[in-house]
Amino acid sequence: MSSRERVRLALSHQEADRVPLDLGSTVVTGLTFGAYRKLEEHLGLNPRDLPLISVMFQVVRPDERIMKYFDIDFRPLFYRPARESRAKALPGNYFIDEWGITLHRPERGFYYDIVDSPLKNATVEDLDSYDWPNPLDPGRFEGLEEEAGYLFRETDYALVGPGTGATFFEQSWMLRGFERLLMDLLVNPELIHILFRRVLDIRKAMVGQYLELVGRYLDVVYVADDLAIQVGPLISLDTYRRMIKPYQREYFQFIKQRTPAKLFYHCCGNVVPLLEDFIEIGVDIINPVQVSARDMDSKALKEKFGNRICFWGGIDTQHVLPYGSQEEVKEEVRRRIKDLAPGGGYVLAPVHNVQPDVPPENLCAMFEEASRIGRYPLRF
Repeated sequence: MSSRERVRLALSHQEADRVPLDLGSTVVTGLTFGAYRKLEEHLGLNPRDLPLISVMFQVVRPDERIMKYFDIDFRPLFYRPARESRAKALPGNYFIDEWGITLHRPERGFYYDIVDSPLKNATVEDLDSYDWPNPLDPGRFEGLEEEAGYLFRETDYALVGPGTGATFFEQSWMLRGFERLLMDLLVNPELIHILFRRVLDIRKAMVGQYLELVGRYLDVVYVADDLAIQVGPLISLDTYRRMIKPYQREYFQFIKQRTPAKLFYHCCGNVVPLLEDFIEIGVDIINPVQVSARDMDSKALKEKFGNRICFWGGIDTQHVLPYGSQEEVKEEVRRRIKDLAPGGGYVLAPVHNVQPDVPPENLCAMFEEASRIGRYPLRF
C-alpha cells in the first residue's frame, strides 16, 4: 500500500496496512537544529546544512535521507520566504520577523523568545497605519505549484501544507503582547476584533493563493493556534466562543471550500474542554495530543472522540523521549498505538518538535517499534 493510500484510509477512520508515521511535515512535528545534528551523526550521514523553516523554533527543513530512513509517509509543501520583508537578523542574536516582532536568543540558548511586541501600545487608529506584511508577496509561492505537481505525480507520499504560521490568535498576541491581549479580550474588545480581523484577512489571503496553486494536491492542510496549557484552556469557554471561535469557523470554512484536504489543527495542552467546539467548526485532525497534560489520556480520548476526529502525535516529548530508556520509548509507542490506532484515525508522531535533549537512539527506537507493532490487524 502506498503512503498516500495509507494516510487517506487512516484519516477516513479506516484501518490501512499500518499506522502512518510523521516527522517533519509541519513546523510543529519536526527536528530542531540541535536534534537534527545529533541524529545525522548517529546515522552516519554526511553533514548537510538545511534551511530553517522557523527561526523562533529553530526547526530545519526535513532531510530527505532521514525521511526515507524512517519511512515517513508525508512530505511538506512550505511557504517560501517573502521577497520584500522587514525580516532581518540583528547583532547580539536579535531577529525581527516580517510582522515587526523582535526576538532574541540567549548566548547559551537554543531558541528565540519574543522580547518586543510592536503593537503593545497601539490604539485602533494605529492599526490602520501599521506596516502589515504583504500576504500576496510572490516570493511566498515561488515554485510551489511545480513542486506539488512533481511530488503528487512522481511519489506516493501524502502532501501537507502550508505547515507554518499561527492563524490569528497567537499571531495577534505576539503583536500585542500576551498579557495585554488577554486583558483586552475583556476590557478592550473593539481593538481586539479589529486586530483579529486584520490578521485573519492576511492569513486568508495567503492561504487562499496557496490553495489556488496546490490545494488539489494536498491531503492535509495545517492550521495552528494554541488555546490551552497543561491544565486546560487559556481562557474561559464563554470568552473563547464569543471572541475566537467565530473567526476560526470563518477561516476553516474558507479553507474547506478550496481543497478536499483534511484540516489539521495544532493546539497544545489539555484541549478536552475544547474538542467538541473544534469538531463542530470543521477540525478533522487534532495535534499534538499532548499526553502529559491534564485529562489527555489517550484511551479516554479515543473512546469519546475517536469516531469524529483523528489524532496526530501522542508520543511524549516532555518526559519519555528525552529522559526515558529505549525500552520505555518502545512501551510508550505500544501504549499509544493500542489506545489510538484501532479503527484507524491515528498518525504516530512525537508530541511537538524533537528537542536537542532527545537522544537519537530514542528517536530511532520510537520509529522502529512503530513500524514493528503498528501493523493491522493490531495484536495486543
